[in-house]
Amino acid sequence: MTPGLVLASTSPQRRAILTQLEIPFVAVAPRYVEHDPPDADPVALVTEHARGKARSVHELGAVTLGVDTTVHLGRRVYAKPRDADDARVMLRELAGRTHAVLSGLCLVVAEGEVVEHAETLVTFRPLDDAAVERYVSSGEWEGRAGGYAIQGLGGRLVERIDGDYLNVVGLPGALLLRLLEEHTPGLLL
Repeated sequence: MTPGLVLASTSPQRRAILTQLEIPFVAVAPRYVEHDPPDADPVALVTEHARGKARSVHELGAVTLGVDTTVHLGRRVYAKPRDADDARVMLRELAGRTHAVLSGLCLVVAEGEVVEHAETLVTFRPLDDAAVERYVSSGEWEGRAGGYAIQGLGGRLVERIDGDYLNVVGLPGALLLRLLEEHTPGLLL
C-alpha cells in the first residue's frame, strides 16, 4: 500500500500546493488522454477528466487524487493554447472581463469515488496589444488553461479574484482539505 496520497498528475504547481499544505503524496503520470472541445459543458469536462486521471493510476488500497482545471467565459472553454497565436486570442478575449477557473477533483478512496468541483472568478485588467505581446513572448502561457499562470508573470494580467487562489494555480486546496478531512483524516496529521 502506498503511503499518503497518490497524485495522478505531473503538474509542478499541484505538487507544490500539496507540499505547501503538508499533505504527503507521490506523483504518478496519469495514463489518460484529455479531449477539450471548446463548446463542452465545463463542469462535466473537468470532472470527467479528473475521474479519468484518477482511475488511470489507482491501485487497490491507495487514496488517489485526479484533478483537472480549465477556464471558461460564457459558453466557451479555454483549455491550453495550441500555440502563441491561440494564446494571444485567449488573452484578448479575457482582457477586461471576468472568467471562471473551474477545477474538477476526483478522490478515490476505499468507499469509492468522490467527485466534486470548485470555481473561482478571475477578473483581468484591460490589456492593450503591448501587454498581451509581452506576456505571450514570456512563454509562460504554454501548457496553461486560459493561456496564463496567475502565480507568475500572469499575475500582472489580473485585477481581482473571488474564491480559492490555489484553485487558479491548479488545485482547489479548500475543497481538497474538506474531502480529505471527511474521507481520509489520517492523511492530514
